[in-house]
Amino acid sequence: MDLKGLGYLISTVIVLFLGAVAWPSPEEPRWKMWALLIGMVTSVVGMASRFISHRQDRRDIQRAARDEPPHH
Repeated sequence: MDLKGLGYLISTVIVLFLGAVAWPSPEEPRWKMWALLIGMVTSVVGMASRFISHRQDRRDIQRAARDEPPHH
């Protein structure tokens, strides 16, 4: 795992910790739980998408350095 991947992993762990702290109590409206879950999931999916894109870019750069065509 490269440094960028480690950063995305740390960000994911932070999202989980912040979600645990912000979790609504049973007396709070149910929509708060759903809003928190949707926010956490979209944050993690966004980080995963950026990491996958980063890995693809690295492969493309390596292929270009070897004069190979991209595999999109």
